[in-house]
Amino acid sequence: MRASWLPMIAIALSQMIMSFNVAALPVSLGGMVESFGVPPTTVATGIVVYGMLVAGLVMLGAKLLQRFGPSRVFRIAVVVFCASQVLMTLSPTATVMITAQGLIGASAAVIVPALVALIAENYSGQQQATAVGALGSARAAAGVLAFIIGGILGTYIGWRPVFGILIAVSAIVFLLSFKLKADEARPDVTIDMVGVVLAAAAIVFTVFGFNNLNRWGLALATPNAPFDLLGMSPAPILIVIGIVLGQGFLMWTRRRQQTGKTPLLSLEVLDSVEERAAVYAMFAVVALEASLNFTVPLYIQIVQGRTPIATAIAMMPFNLTVFFAAMLIVRLYGRLTPRQIGRYGFTLCAIALVWLAFVVRNDWNEWPVLLGLIIFGIGQGSLVTLVFNVLVTSSPKELAGDVGSLRGTTQNLASAVGTATAGALLVGLLSAIALGGIAASPKLTPELQAQVDLDSINFISNDRLQTVLSGTTATPAQVAEAVRVNTEARQRALKIGLLILAGLALLSIIPAGRLPDYRPGELPEPPVRKGS
Repeated sequence: MRASWLPMIAIALSQMIMSFNVAALPVSLGGMVESFGVPPTTVATGIVVYGMLVAGLVMLGAKLLQRFGPSRVFRIAVVVFCASQVLMTLSPTATVMITAQGLIGASAAVIVPALVALIAENYSGQQQATAVGALGSARAAAGVLAFIIGGILGTYIGWRPVFGILIAVSAIVFLLSFKLKADEARPDVTIDMVGVVLAAAAIVFTVFGFNNLNRWGLALATPNAPFDLLGMSPAPILIVIGIVLGQGFLMWTRRRQQTGKTPLLSLEVLDSVEERAAVYAMFAVVALEASLNFTVPLYIQIVQGRTPIATAIAMMPFNLTVFFAAMLIVRLYGRLTPRQIGRYGFTLCAIALVWLAFVVRNDWNEWPVLLGLIIFGIGQGSLVTLVFNVLVTSSPKELAGDVGSLRGTTQNLASAVGTATAGALLVGLLSAIALGGIAASPKLTPELQAQVDLDSINFISNDRLQTVLSGTTATPAQVAEAVRVNTEARQRALKIGLLILAGLALLSIIPAGRLPDYRPGELPEPPVRKGS
C-alpha cells in the first residue's frame, strides 16, 4: 500500500526553507552592505556562521532525534528556526544578523538529519527513492525561488521581507509535521559528549581559520591579526588545529565503537572506499557552488552597483539548470555508472569555470557568460544528486540518521569553507593586483596614498571609490586613474579566482574516480561490514 505524500510536503518544505535562507543571503548582499554599513565579507560571515553551526552540531542533532524521536525533535527545531527568522528579519546591525544566522544554523543542525530519518520512517521501496530525489529537487527549487523572490523584493521593497517569508513557511511546516508518523523515543541511545566537543571544535577551528585567511594573513600575520606565533598568521594555525581535532574525533569514535559504546557518528557509513569518495566529491562540488554563489552577487551588486533583481536575472540560468539537472540526472543512472557521471560532472564544472575566466567582462548578462553558468549548473546539479544517492543507497535503513548527519556536516562545512575561501581568495588577489597597479602608476603619488587606507582593500564600486577620494586632495586626473586601477584589478582578480576554482574542480576528478563503477542492474553483493 502506497503511503500518503502529505508528510513529504512537510519534509520537502523543511529542506526548502533551509536552502532558501542560504541562497537569499548572497542576493541580499548589496542591501545588507548598505543597511549595516559593513563590507561584503562581513555579510558573508553570516553564511559562514550558518554553515559552521550546522556542520558542527548536525551529528549531535542526529543523536537527539534518535533519543527523543525524530518527529518530536523536528517540531522543536522548526519552532526555533521560525523564531530565529523573526530575529533575522528585524536585525538592526550586522552582529545581530550574524547571531540570527547562528541560531538558524543550530536549528538546521537538527532539521538536516531529520529529513533523511523521516523519509526512511515514512516511506519505503520505490517511494523512498522518489522521496530522496524530491529532496534534492527541493533544494534546487529553493535556490531558484530565493533568487527570484529575493531579487524582486530586494529591489523594490528591501531585503528584510525576503526572510520574513520564511517565518510564515516555517509555521506551515510546523502544522504539517503532525501528519508525520508517530515515532517512539529511544532513551537507551547515549550521546557521546566528548565526540560532540571534538567534532564541533574541529569544524569551528577549521572554518574560523579559513574565514580569516585574508584579514589575518595567509602566512605572515597582518596588523589585523589578534596575535601571531613568531610572526606567523593565526589563520593557518587554526586550520591545522581543526584538522588535528578532526582526526582526534575519528580516533575517539573508532575506539568508542570497538568498546561497544554508541558513537556520535557510526563509521560504518564511511567503511568503503566508494562511500569516502562520495563524501570527498560532495564536499568539492558544494564548495565550488558556494564559491560561485558568493562571487557572482559580489561582482554584480558591489562592483557594478546593480540591483538584487539584476543578480537574480544573471543567476537564473545557473539555478534553473541546477534544478533540472538534479531531477533529470536519475534518467542516466541506468546508462552510466556513478564513477562516469562523477568524472563527467567535475569535468563540466572545470570547463565552465575556465570558459568564464576568459569571457567574463563587466556584464554578466552577455551570452558567453550565461553559457558558462549553464554548463556549470549541469555539472553541479548532477553531482549533488549523484553523491547523495550513493551515500543513501550504500547504507542500511538503520543508519539513515547517520547518513543524514554526515550529509549535513559535509555540505555545510563545504558551504562555509567555500564561501570563506572565495572571499579571502578574491580580496587577497584584488589587494595584490591593486597595490601593484598603484605602485606602477606615477599619477597616484605617495602623498595621495597616505590619505587612503591601503591595508584593508576590499571590493567597492567605482562610485564608492570616487566618494572616498572626494575627501582627499586627489585631482580629477588622479581620481580617473584610481578608478582605472580599481576596475582592472577587480576584473583580473575575478578571472584569476575563476581559474583557481577550475583547477580545484579538475583535482576533484580524483575522488570521483573512486565512486562505484557499476549500474543499478549490475549491483554487486553488499560488502560485509565491520561488526556484522
